[in-house]
Amino acid sequence: MFSKKIYTDRRAVLQQKVKKGLVLLMGNELSSMNYPDNTYHFRQDSTFLYYIGLDLPGLTAIIDLDKKKTMLFGRESTIDDIIWTGPQPSLRELAAKSGIQKVLPPSKIAAIIKKAKKSGQAIHFLPPYRPENKIKLSEWLGVPIRGLSCISCIPLVQAIIEQALIKGKEEIREMEKALAITADMHLTAMQTAKVGMTEAQVTGKVHGVAISAGGNLAYPIILTVNGQTLHNHYHGNVLKRGQLLLGDFGAETAMHYAGDITRTFPISKKFTKKQKDIYELVLDMEESSIAACKAGVLYKEVHLNAAKILVNGMKDLGLMKGDTEEAVAAGAHALFFPHGLGHAIGLDVHDMEDLGEDLVGYTDEVKRNPQFGLRSLRFGRALEKGHVMTVEPGIYFIPELIDQWESKGKFKNFINYPKLEKYRDFGGIRIEDNVLIMARGQKVLGPRIPKTVAEIEAIRGGI
Repeated sequence: MFSKKIYTDRRAVLQQKVKKGLVLLMGNELSSMNYPDNTYHFRQDSTFLYYIGLDLPGLTAIIDLDKKKTMLFGRESTIDDIIWTGPQPSLRELAAKSGIQKVLPPSKIAAIIKKAKKSGQAIHFLPPYRPENKIKLSEWLGVPIRGLSCISCIPLVQAIIEQALIKGKEEIREMEKALAITADMHLTAMQTAKVGMTEAQVTGKVHGVAISAGGNLAYPIILTVNGQTLHNHYHGNVLKRGQLLLGDFGAETAMHYAGDITRTFPISKKFTKKQKDIYELVLDMEESSIAACKAGVLYKEVHLNAAKILVNGMKDLGLMKGDTEEAVAAGAHALFFPHGLGHAIGLDVHDMEDLGEDLVGYTDEVKRNPQFGLRSLRFGRALEKGHVMTVEPGIYFIPELIDQWESKGKFKNFINYPKLEKYRDFGGIRIEDNVLIMARGQKVLGPRIPKTVAEIEAIRGGI
C-alpha cells in the first residue's frame, strides 16, 4: 500500500467532486474455475485499490459524502481460515492503513442502503463487471440484474476518471518498477528464442520473470510468429529461420500497476531486407509519435500523423500510391494499421476501461470516429500533464483482409494490390513504449528496451 495520506487525500478529492450521497465501492470476490475451492487468481478491483488500497477478497467500502466518513465492510478471519491461509491482520488494522476507522460486517450493507434510499439519499455506484458483484448490487438495491442501469452513475465515473487519469509521483514510481520487470521480460525473450523452440517455451521463460519479480502479468502474453493477428494468444508454433517474433507483454507489480511493451525481432540473427524496411518504418511511426505527445495535443491527431508516416513509407516501397492526406482521410492506411495508436495505462493496462472506454478516452468535444481503424483508437482526447500513454503503432499484412478489400476494389487508387502478393506471409510488426506527459514534452518511462535494428541484431547475433 501507499501511505494512509494518499488514500485519505484521494477520497477527499472525490468528496469535492461528487459532494452528496453514498459512494459504493465494491471490491472483488474469489471466483471459481471448475469447483468452489479451485479459484482463479484473485485480482482486486482497480478503483477499489485506488481509493481504499486493500488487496483482499470480499471487501466493500461506502463513502458517506454527507457525513464525510468511510466505512469498510468485510468478514474477519476465523480459525478455519487461519488453518488454511495462516494468520492475517484484523480488518480494523488493515482499515487503519487506509485511514478508515469504521469497520462493519457485510450483513450491515443492505440496511444502510435501504435507509439511504428511504431518505432520498443518492447512491452512487460503478458499472459492475463481475457476476458476483452484479448479484450483490441487485439484492442491495432491490433491482433485477438486467435492470441495473448505470446512467445515474455517470457523474461518479466522470469524477473518478478526471482524478485518476492524472498520475501521482508515487504511481509513476510504481509504473517504473513494472517497466523495469517488463524490460527484463523482453530481454529474456530476445536472448532465449531460437530456431526449433516453440512459442510456448519462450512464453514460459517470460512469464517466469514476472512472477520471480514478485508480481505477475498485466495481461495475457502475446508472443507469436503470426503477428498479423493482433491479439494472438496461441503459443504452439515452432520457431523457424526467417520468421519474425512479435512479443506484446508486460508485468504487473505487487501493487497492480502495469507495464505494456511490444517488441518485434527476427528468429534469425538479422532482419531480412524486406523485414528491415517495414521495421524501420514502424520505428519511425513510433518515435515520431512519442515526440508529438505533448500537453494540449489531441491524441487522435498523434494517431493520424502516424498514419501519414505509414502512407509515405509504403509509397516509397511501392505498396501505396496517391495523395497521402486523401489516403488517410479515406482510411486506406487501415489495411496495414487497423488499430489505435495507444491508450491510457495505470492500475489497468487499459486504464479504467471497466468504467467505459469512451468516457476515459473521449469527451463531448472529441468523439470517437466510426471509420475502420480509427474506431479502434481507445483514446482521442487532449493529452494532459500526468497522463501516461502507450504509443504502439504497427504494420500488418493480413491476407484475409487484403483479399476482402481487393475483391471489392476498395481504395484501388491508394493501394498497390499486385505488389502485396510478395508480403502475404510477412506477418506483422508492432513497437510500443509507455510515455508520461510532462509540463514540457514527455518522458519514456522505464529502462531503455532495445528497439533499433542495430540494438536488436546485436542481441540476436549472440544467441
